[in-house]
Formats: sequence, structure tokens, C-alpha cells
Amino acid sequence: MLTTREKKLLQKLAHKLKPLIQIGKNGVTPSTIANIDKTLKDHELIKIKYLEHKAEKMTLTRQILEETGSELINRIGNTITLYRESPNPEKREINLSRKQITKQR
Repeated sequence: MLTTREKKLLQKLAHKLKPLIQIGKNGVTPSTIANIDKTLKDHELIKIKYLEHKAEKMTLTRQILEETGSELINRIGNTITLYRESPNPEKREINLSRKQITKQR
């Protein structure tokens, strides 16, 4: 569970990011979940844009969070920002500590 301070700082890092994944007419399928999971492993902090199913986006977002083990950082309009820390310390791009939050690389 992230603190409010950590979420705010992650929002700042995510501000310049473009959505890497789009949820279209097929909704959240097992292949979509696998794609989100892989993208989270590679980037840790990602944006997802809903093109369809806008009325059900909170239900779909909860499903994504449960199945990927990620945390919701922000939701603006039809775009959500997710974060999941890399299990491999050597591949972590974002260093979350009490004193600093930096993006490595």
C-alpha cells in the first residue's frame, strides 16, 4: 500500500507519460491482462486509456487491479495510471524510499 505522498510523487512522474495500453471494444480479456502484466514488469508505472466501455471503467479497473496486483495512482477522464514495483531490485526504474522518489535510467 502506497502512502498519499508516494502517490502524489508518482502522479508527477506519470504526468508526461502517454498511455501504453488501450482498452477497446473487447474490454478486459485474459490477453489484455497478460499485456498489462508484462508492461508493468517492464515499466512499473503505466497509463491505460479506455476507448470503449466508459460506463464500466471502474468495474474494469478493479478487475485489472486485482488480477495484476497493481495500485491505482490516478484516474482522469478515461485514463488511469497504475503502479506495481518490480520484484527484481535490479530492474526497478522508480526508487520509492522515505527520503526520495527518483526515476532511475
